[in-house]
Amino acid sequence: MPGKSTTTVVNVGYRSTNYWVVSAGRSRLLVDIGWPGSLAAMKANLRKMDVPLGELRYACATHYHIDHAGLGEELKWEGVPLLVLDVQTESIPLMKTWTKPADRYVEITPDGNVTISCDESREFLNRIGIPGQILHTPGHTDHCVSLLLDDGSAFTGDLTPEEQAFDNPQALASWSLLREAGATKLYPAHGPVRPLATR
Repeated sequence: MPGKSTTTVVNVGYRSTNYWVVSAGRSRLLVDIGWPGSLAAMKANLRKMDVPLGELRYACATHYHIDHAGLGEELKWEGVPLLVLDVQTESIPLMKTWTKPADRYVEITPDGNVTISCDESREFLNRIGIPGQILHTPGHTDHCVSLLLDDGSAFTGDLTPEEQAFDNPQALASWSLLREAGATKLYPAHGPVRPLATR
């Protein structure tokens, strides 16, 4: 009987943003993608954490702001496809409006992107050995998504912290969705890993 694969998580972040590599053996998913013009820093941190770039099956942004998706096109050049949720597609071209030449942002093209719906995410992730799903969790932006693993680990990007979301009904609804779906441990894009408070 084959053994159950163990999912591991390492942080390859820099410049105050966490970038999470979720691994099932040598099948790996990068959650949030890096600042524009910072490919060397991303490669250095992957090496430091013993994550071969060639083992990244996909890169997925929780949302399309430059600190979360700025390296999307450059990583595609390195052979890492971009996994896009259908609720995110319209936001990708807007990202360039928030950049300056000094950012060295390379505009993300549709070529080489793999676009799925949240409803399709469980089957898709299962094919690469990662047990979980991707949920639409607006509250920071309308196109935010969170990766939720079956062990309760939730990668929430910049979703407004629940204790600060008293005037943000979208964010509160997203936290309720995550909790009902089994989230217990939060991996935010900024700040430390922490438990999700019970309600």
